[in-house]
Amino acid sequence: MSKVIKIKKGLNIKILGNAEKIIKKADQSEFYAVKPSDFTGIRPKLVVKVGDKVKAGSPLFFDKFQPKVQFTSPVSGEVVEINRGERRAILEVVVKADTTIEYEEFNVGNPKDLSREEIIETLQKSGLWPTIRQRPYSTIANAEDKPKAIFISAFDSAPLAPDMDYVVKDCVDCFQKGIDVLSKLTEGKIHLNLNADYPPAETYTKAKGVQLNYFTGPHPSGNVGIQINKIDPINKGDIVWYTYPQEIVSIGRLFMEGKYDATKIVALTGSEVKNPKYFKILGGASIKNMVENNVNDGQLRYISGNILTGSKIDKDGYVGYYDNQITVIPEGKYHEFFGWATPGFKKYTASRALLSWLIPGRKYRLDTNMHGGNRAYVMTGEYEKVFPMDIYPVQLIKAIMVEDIDKMEQLGIYEVDEEDFALCEYVCTSKTEVQSIIRSGLDLMRKEMS
Repeated sequence: MSKVIKIKKGLNIKILGNAEKIIKKADQSEFYAVKPSDFTGIRPKLVVKVGDKVKAGSPLFFDKFQPKVQFTSPVSGEVVEINRGERRAILEVVVKADTTIEYEEFNVGNPKDLSREEIIETLQKSGLWPTIRQRPYSTIANAEDKPKAIFISAFDSAPLAPDMDYVVKDCVDCFQKGIDVLSKLTEGKIHLNLNADYPPAETYTKAKGVQLNYFTGPHPSGNVGIQINKIDPINKGDIVWYTYPQEIVSIGRLFMEGKYDATKIVALTGSEVKNPKYFKILGGASIKNMVENNVNDGQLRYISGNILTGSKIDKDGYVGYYDNQITVIPEGKYHEFFGWATPGFKKYTASRALLSWLIPGRKYRLDTNMHGGNRAYVMTGEYEKVFPMDIYPVQLIKAIMVEDIDKMEQLGIYEVDEEDFALCEYVCTSKTEVQSIIRSGLDLMRKEMS
């Protein structure tokens, strides 16, 4: 067994609503959407208009910066909406699905017999190239680059996250085929990072051509950025690529079947879900069929993703491209009289501010209430308790706020992403939107270095 890397700093947020390990095939959604906002750093250019007919794998738009990178429809049907926001920015391309899905056909072969260029071309045309992202900046990988390594986080430590061993347990062949594809994209190692706290699925342990690394500890031990930092840190000029198990399965399926099959398994979680479980869906599906008659009454927050990094959506909104989880929690639209003065036995605390810390095994019904407004940004030492990288988080955030490029480089901007700072935002006494600050810093660096 490989060396176990122990993550000591972090926090496991104890929230109700773990998904029961039952996979249900969701009723096919009527509508599916691809959202450009899911893809950091792209400038979408439409290739369809309302009324056009498409197949699964047909392009909907491409990136003006990388025109060969296609973003394709997960289903066949008719383009019924192109929703826009401010400055006519494209928010969603919505497709009304056919009853029977028709697929575009792609010329594929054994990855071991194909060149790197042929594999990249197939991935770009099929719409699966965006499944491969890069650090620094957490943008879609540039096919012209040659990464020093590829990282795969095979477990998710976020609150209520799906068990990725369970999700891919029956995908041994597709997963291996996907690994064979990735092996043609780098001359470096493919790091497959596993949870050391329980025996991993055979899908992972039987994989050939990978280096197995084991991690233990609280969230964010499952974050790929933390894993990169502990195994092979990113220095200025370095490029690494990363992806995740279900995305590798999709790549493998493409090279086995010659079609873009957007099938994925998502976990419906949260304290307001009556029967939290796993659903087999097609990517970009509306969540309407999953939550209808399956959530409690009241004002609810629907999140594509987890409570720390997910995106707010409507109750008939669409699953994000990279998301394997839907979370439903109560909205926090209320004021609590002298809430700070109560003992807090039924309130979750990340510190010992409330007496609930005396009951460590309890799970809580958390909501979106901020429990206070923005305050002066002060150094409290709370970030350092939950941030496991050898980086000064507060100093980096301040350097970003004043746009000090040199300081940002010196303090490790190339190694981080928003999700790595999600816990810092959660415990922040000042209620500072830390993740958006980190993203603005990454965007600034990408602009300055391009």
